[in-house]
Amino acid sequence: MFPRGIYSRTKTVLLFMQFVGDGAAVLAGLMLGYAIRFYTPLKHIGTYFGESFGMRDYTPLMFMGVAFFIATLAYLRAYDARNLLRPKSSRLLILRASFFWLLLFLGVSLFVKFDPGISRAYALISAATVLLAVLAWRSLFLLWLVHSKYHARLRQRILLIGWNSEAARFVRAINDSNLHPDEVIGWLRPQSAALPPAPEEPPADCPCLGSHADLETVVRDRSVNIAILVGSGMPGPEILRDATICERLYAQLKIMPSGFGAFVANLRLQTVAGIPLLGVEELPVSHMFNAGLKRLTDIAGALVGLAASAPVIALLAFLIKRESPGPVFYKQVRTGRHGKPFNIYKLRSMRPDAEKSGAQWAVADDPRRLKIGAFMRATNLDELPQFWNVLRGDMSLVGPRPERPELIERFEREIPHYNPRHEVRPGITGWAQVNGLRGNTSLVERINYDLYYIENWSLWFDFQIMLMTFGPQKNAY
Repeated sequence: MFPRGIYSRTKTVLLFMQFVGDGAAVLAGLMLGYAIRFYTPLKHIGTYFGESFGMRDYTPLMFMGVAFFIATLAYLRAYDARNLLRPKSSRLLILRASFFWLLLFLGVSLFVKFDPGISRAYALISAATVLLAVLAWRSLFLLWLVHSKYHARLRQRILLIGWNSEAARFVRAINDSNLHPDEVIGWLRPQSAALPPAPEEPPADCPCLGSHADLETVVRDRSVNIAILVGSGMPGPEILRDATICERLYAQLKIMPSGFGAFVANLRLQTVAGIPLLGVEELPVSHMFNAGLKRLTDIAGALVGLAASAPVIALLAFLIKRESPGPVFYKQVRTGRHGKPFNIYKLRSMRPDAEKSGAQWAVADDPRRLKIGAFMRATNLDELPQFWNVLRGDMSLVGPRPERPELIERFEREIPHYNPRHEVRPGITGWAQVNGLRGNTSLVERINYDLYYIENWSLWFDFQIMLMTFGPQKNAY
């Protein structure tokens, strides 16, 4: 157990170390890029500078490159203490920073004449070497951090006030990761009669530390960083009392609302006629600029996809015909954006009578599959004709997978928050699919992944999912 001041000092020290290490890694990457560009056979590509200058002449440009890269990381909020124990988030930020840094470096070279000039080949090579150098340094830094005394000091101590299903899911999510920047030390029994009893028992590693009346003692004695009110039924005077206690003891007070089951990340507080209102703001993917950018990406990707996949589709069509009589393409009604039905197109991977008994999901070693069908489904090649659906506007390259209307009629009654996934166009691939949630897997988990994608959409997130689609796929049968 560490005093709250230790956390603040620890994160300051670690962020400073990360900042200095990033600068050194960027400089090393730029020097390596220089060596590759001018001391290997690559020196004959493009403009040949000969022996007119050496690395010392390029040093000012390298330090400018270091400054640009660090400034880009800072702009993208990479120096956030919570990212110290989030390697995946850090890697994505570094990847974005490398891309923007390259554009910035090349852009400046077009408008400012340097002597010597910035070689474009050097900038491209350095973008790769800097990326690798920073990723390698960050990996070593994380490895050291996890095994150092700072690891325990860096985790924020959380106290839950009350207990419900959302609290249980919150604790599971934190406990599932050894690198999570938070730890839940326990919970307090609520005193308000307005709060329902806990529907699920807390795990053994989340003990009850007393009642709500003990908040001040627990926060002080156990060095709590964050106290979270679970549920939204607590009376105003109790919330005010808790806020006063936490403020006095330098702890944050947060509320875990249970009145909103979907799109919680987009809850915003606004004031109307002096009255505060909590509600869901417009989703990122619904903003006009973002929607237009996503649609342009879909059109470009669909055109490239159709052109590139045409020979593959022709070969697979021949193999399907040779193995099984019947049509090559499979057409089926699915539900799209805002519940609008459309016809989805796929290469047929099963026997023509595969669904004579009604709609059903594929299972492992499904006897209805063709031999070539098993390969197509495992590699997602049966989805290639859906580039046509994307071009038509029925689908997107990335989004929740579309389901059949007859299945949705049951799902929307049985599964909480099912229909909000129809706020966006369905996709050829999606966040749930690349995480193995496809076929006969948990629908509740799948919906959670779909909602996470919709809430946290960005063009970078789409590109990440597209890249993951080409990797090994779980439950693809």
